[in-house]
Amino acid sequence: MSGLPRGDERPGVTALTGRIGADPGAVMTQEVLRPQFDYEVRHLLPWYVRLEQVLVLEYLRMDLISAADARAVAAALASVTGPAMAGGAADAMTDAAFTLERRVAARVPELPARWHVDRSRNDLQASAQMLHFRERLRVLAETLLSFATRLHDLADRTVEMVMPGYTHLQPAQIISPAFYLTAVSAQVLHTAHRLEAAYDSADRLPLGAGAMAGQELAWDRDVMARLLGCAAPREHALQAVAGRDWALESVAEISNFGVVMSRFVTDLMTWGGAGHQFIDLPDEWSGISSAMPQKKNFPVLERIRGRTARLSEAYLGVALAQRSTPYSNGIEVSKEAGSAVADAFDRAESVLRLLTGVATHLTFRDEIMRAACLREHFGGFTLANLLTLHEDLPWREAQIVAGAFIVASVRAGRPPDRPDAALLSAVARRHGHAVRRPGRWLDEAFDVDRALLTKRSAGSTRPDAVREMLAGQRSRLAGQLDRWRERRRRVDAGLAELDRRLALVPAEGARP
Repeated sequence: MSGLPRGDERPGVTALTGRIGADPGAVMTQEVLRPQFDYEVRHLLPWYVRLEQVLVLEYLRMDLISAADARAVAAALASVTGPAMAGGAADAMTDAAFTLERRVAARVPELPARWHVDRSRNDLQASAQMLHFRERLRVLAETLLSFATRLHDLADRTVEMVMPGYTHLQPAQIISPAFYLTAVSAQVLHTAHRLEAAYDSADRLPLGAGAMAGQELAWDRDVMARLLGCAAPREHALQAVAGRDWALESVAEISNFGVVMSRFVTDLMTWGGAGHQFIDLPDEWSGISSAMPQKKNFPVLERIRGRTARLSEAYLGVALAQRSTPYSNGIEVSKEAGSAVADAFDRAESVLRLLTGVATHLTFRDEIMRAACLREHFGGFTLANLLTLHEDLPWREAQIVAGAFIVASVRAGRPPDRPDAALLSAVARRHGHAVRRPGRWLDEAFDVDRALLTKRSAGSTRPDAVREMLAGQRSRLAGQLDRWRERRRRVDAGLAELDRRLALVPAEGARP
């Protein structure tokens, strides 16, 4: 029989330890223990139960408890609920692991004395945290890939459209919305790939590491890892309880994603402003001014950009809470820093929901973008290339002639879509060059409708190059989805095997 009190006794701290003789004080409970307890019951309890079920099978395998004891403890674990845990918190120092132990003790009349021998909260808590966030990583990655799909759909519709592209906030070259969007979606797929690495880093089970130095019984850590859908156990006992590398890596990738998305949304905010009006959102995704009835605002974009800042804030919270702590199990690393991990995932999921909605409903205003392209001398780069390739002007000289021609055209009031061949010839002569076919090169250089076709390299604005990039990205996205589904299947298979083994625990005698 265990020394744990029965469910009808009023326990207190002396039921759990002989080291201290008083329960936690009210302030400690209110400010620290109860919030942590509530969080763990809400998010980690299913994994605490699964971990304890694995331990039951191990105790049975090692002949430390009988089959009847194993069935009784497993049944008690399966019956634990959040409300029951909440009701018993005060009797177990408002600690989730202690409360779970007390709930089992209350339901097993003859609790085996060896249950929980050679155990520690350290690897149990580290395992529950990892298993919870491992699942959240998978969900986040799949949500990220859904956003990438919406970007691809929008790119499909805008491959042939022209719009100004900018460098240093100035009009630079003509691009298409699809060209821009495939750059953003490439970054999204990069983040999803990096989350795969973070998941694989997390997919090592700490259970069996004990408090920090390993355990005194011969736990089969490989089997325990498999039953919880993990690729392997965390090899080193100290790293298993001290390290939260998966937390740092996951939140770092979330922070990096937020930085890129803030830049994307900044462009959308610029393009949606009165100075451009390149994009539009439907009314249900828009806002108004309380005083200026002519305005249609896009506050959702401001909300997204503001929230991306919180993603970097969360990373700093995790990193700084771990920084300068000893490399061992500790509250700062496992719990205080852990709260910022949860915040990062919550905020990232919110940002992605909003981004996916924007990408789904966003429209590019073709005629307005084309008109903007006609107002600028975007053909200057192409003109310099043509003068070098066909008129044999040295490249730097061609740059000078093209630039001088644009200055002269602006001074003469000539719009970019009606360039003056005689003016180009005159400018070239002033710089010591004769241009044989100025009209042809100007027509080619400043034809807005041909601008996308002038680029020939892979990865360029040329429509077939953009479509090739889209196809490649879709292929990579499909591969990533397959790998995430395989990870999910491994977890499901492990838990299914765990359930089968528990169900096969015999009345007495042989073990599963």
